[in-house]
Amino acid sequence: MIVRIGIFSALIGGFFLLFNLFNGGYFEPEIVVDKELSYYLPAGGKGTVVQKSTYALSYSEPHEQAEWVAYKLSGATLRQPFVKRTDDFRPDPGIPSGSSHPNDYRRSGYDRGHLVPAADRAYHESAMSETFLMSNISPQDHKFNGGVWRELEELTREWAKQAGELYIVTGPILDMPAKGTIGQNEVTIPGGFFKVLLDLKEPQLKAIGFVLPNTISYEPLYKFAATIDEVEAMTGLDFFAGFLPEEVEMELEASVDVNLWPLDKKKFRKRIENWNNR
Repeated sequence: MIVRIGIFSALIGGFFLLFNLFNGGYFEPEIVVDKELSYYLPAGGKGTVVQKSTYALSYSEPHEQAEWVAYKLSGATLRQPFVKRTDDFRPDPGIPSGSSHPNDYRRSGYDRGHLVPAADRAYHESAMSETFLMSNISPQDHKFNGGVWRELEELTREWAKQAGELYIVTGPILDMPAKGTIGQNEVTIPGGFFKVLLDLKEPQLKAIGFVLPNTISYEPLYKFAATIDEVEAMTGLDFFAGFLPEEVEMELEASVDVNLWPLDKKKFRKRIENWNNR
């Protein structure tokens, strides 16, 4: 009986999906709630931790941006049809002290750079829209945001598809000398950004960090690779603390093998020949 009900439900679901598609409708998938989210947040930060639907962040009021965002990236959601980009930048009402404002970036010469990329949540309009809250935005040099940072974001999505899922923490390096401030809220212009990636899927557990200066780059991405221990030393954060057995955490965070994270020579050439010149 259970099997029959399951088959019947699947047939009914398939019928309604086809009906919607043939009649111009669209079934928006459910937002994927990450039940593990509270377990892999970094320790040692100075900001206010705020949890969203599919990611968490620590907001630094003195710098008017997140000191980190943490989330899981699933290959399954990346394979779903992309919704239209929302571009609805807006202040975050969930920040108790108040977040930065889109106007802070106007005529500043800096992009409103995503920490959780919009494309990482493009399977669902509401999930994508949440990435346009200003608490998820940081001032980025245009040719950094559209160049080497874009390349890393695109590669991260490819790596997530290959691995099945990745645990990601990323943010500005606020302990690095700043490049100034912008806007009425005096948003700090970070000198650089970091991203750490953790793959816990067998057969190959692996981790890698990246530290990139907030400027145009003509170097291949592997030049910016670092161990997670090195990123921790630069940021003062403790990644994945208590999330992994101590011996596993120590091993994964102490070394990095860039060969386990394949780069794309075509993307690199596109960055050098095209993206860096826009």
